[in-house]
Amino acid sequence: MGFTTLSLKGRALRLLSQREHSRSELATKLAPHAESPEELAALLDLLVEQDWLSDQRAAQSLVHRRGPRLGAARLVRELRTRGVADELAREATAPLLATEVQRAREVWQRKFGQVPLDMKERSRQVRFLMARGFTMHAIQKAIGGDTDGDTNDEDPGGAT
Repeated sequence: MGFTTLSLKGRALRLLSQREHSRSELATKLAPHAESPEELAALLDLLVEQDWLSDQRAAQSLVHRRGPRLGAARLVRELRTRGVADELAREATAPLLATEVQRAREVWQRKFGQVPLDMKERSRQVRFLMARGFTMHAIQKAIGGDTDGDTNDEDPGGAT
């Protein structure tokens, strides 16, 4: 291993010490600094083998950090964008489905706090929650103040 490989490994470890990264994210960030694609692939393989790099941990970390403010569908999209496999993204967000309505209600309460008085305001509130990846079922329950049946069985992957 030459100096460049150590430098590349040092960059990788610095990035991983700041937060979990998916393999794809780390590859993108390190690519400009690698001498060759083979060198980068070898380093990523080594990091995975030594358990420094894990798509599963990266997915769980993102869900833990952003889950309280976002719906499962938005988190699945963000994980896909970061190069996490669909199956792993769905697995990481599955526990959020049980609290989707509750989380939507908390986000709505912090932002608005009162039931919309007209259709224009209701539309604005619905768009706000939709942009955060909450399902229409969760949004209707949150805005409507309905407290029974706070679970949601809808697919978080939905149409993207």
